[in-house]
Amino acid sequence: MRVPRIYQNSPLNVGASVSLDDDAANHVGRVLRMVPDQEICLFNGQGGQYQAVITESGKKHVTVKITDFSAHSVESPLSIHLGQVISRGDKMEFTIQKSVELGVNVITPLWSSRCGVKLQGDRLDKKLEQWQKIAISACEQCGRNSVPLIRPVMSLENWLAEPTDELKLTLHPRAQYSVGTLPEPTHGVRLVIGPEGGLSDDEIALTEQYNFQEMLLGPRVLRTETAALTAITALQCRFGDLS
Repeated sequence: MRVPRIYQNSPLNVGASVSLDDDAANHVGRVLRMVPDQEICLFNGQGGQYQAVITESGKKHVTVKITDFSAHSVESPLSIHLGQVISRGDKMEFTIQKSVELGVNVITPLWSSRCGVKLQGDRLDKKLEQWQKIAISACEQCGRNSVPLIRPVMSLENWLAEPTDELKLTLHPRAQYSVGTLPEPTHGVRLVIGPEGGLSDDEIALTEQYNFQEMLLGPRVLRTETAALTAITALQCRFGDLS
């Protein structure tokens, strides 16, 4: 049986007894129905992971003792910052989950002129919290010990204008570069993905103004969630750890 991996948002030290966070305790005690003497693996996003043994287990309270530490890392050598225009329904959640599994380091949700989602105030705050939890859950599943950051929502133009040394990329069916001909990124990649309706002509002009390079993924027009995951996979195959 695979040892469950659990995110714990607190300092962790070998030999210490730790009471799991409410969400983690609920998952271990109520969902997995784990009992004392069973093993779990903890990580807190600060690097590495900790082996632990359950000492107390209930539906709302779980205590573990940390027995060992491993500096194990599955992080890609390629840093990717994804700027994703918010998509409808569960498409955004799907994109966040899978892009984290594929190794993205930072995700910034974006507003654009053709974004069909309306969120503000408390609804937006709750959605950001939900997206961060999805990123954490994806890390638990895929073995990552560094949790990608879900940044606050920004306008497309403000994100494009941020100073960076990253290789800046956008997708276009008549682009100059394919993945195989891109220059080697020395400070990671900043990738923008538009909404279901695509970026407007003015927004495409903005990407050019801020020196984003157009990249070709093939002859077919891809849905926004397909485009993001295909581009990330292609970049990881060329510059990262997928081979």
